[in-house]
Amino acid sequence: MLEIQDLRVKFHNRDREAVAGVSLSIREGEVVGLVGESGSGKTVTAMSVAGLLPRKQCAYSGKILLDGAELLHAPREQLRKVQGREIGVVFQEPQSALDPLMKVGPQVEEVLRVHTSLGREERRRLALEALAAVELPEPEVVYGKYPHQLSGGMLQRAMIAAAIIAKPKLLLLDEPTTALDVTIQAQILELLRKLNRESGVSMLFISHNLNVVRKLCGRVAVMQRGLLVEEGEAQEVFRHPRHPYTQRLIAAIPTRTRKGAEP
Repeated sequence: MLEIQDLRVKFHNRDREAVAGVSLSIREGEVVGLVGESGSGKTVTAMSVAGLLPRKQCAYSGKILLDGAELLHAPREQLRKVQGREIGVVFQEPQSALDPLMKVGPQVEEVLRVHTSLGREERRRLALEALAAVELPEPEVVYGKYPHQLSGGMLQRAMIAAAIIAKPKLLLLDEPTTALDVTIQAQILELLRKLNRESGVSMLFISHNLNVVRKLCGRVAVMQRGLLVEEGEAQEVFRHPRHPYTQRLIAAIPTRTRKGAEP
């Protein structure tokens, strides 16, 4: 479904490549975790898939195929047809991703305004359905609120509603639970599992939190300094990590007997 082939990205103001020849595939209905410490290239990889790479600021090469359609070098007009409709994106901090001056409902509907000719009432109906699907209480009330009137967990659910409203093939989730407390984090993970199970949407889940990835993802890829150093079934990678960097990441996972350390 998604095929990343030898992706390379080098920003003009950096000495080394942010992404140095990454190849990764995601099958239909699959949830793949992309892990590594800050600066490893995870987010740049996701930005490349989403068509959000600032092309004037970097050199890039390789291929990104979504159901056979090449995206990395595609014209902006073609990318706009894919963004939101076929690829949904959920960012780390919904407070900064949502417009504070616009009510939540119209922001959830935005993809439908861009990609469909649906009328106002039908867009509203689908937005309420999406808000209900992410298990927000009283969707009609949430629809009419401003972002600052919602908690962090509710905002993240609203962001997920906006990402799934057009029923995309792929969800890109960039550290979507990092800013949330542990209880809300667990609820969001369960919601993502439910969405994957019920709709079959594929997901690329980006995180530095290996505990979260282990709970959600069937397969995991590990990045270090722009390179993909290990990839495999999640449970196998966690039980028998091959690469020294992966071994250090797993050794740093906090347990009841140790607080953990940076790799």
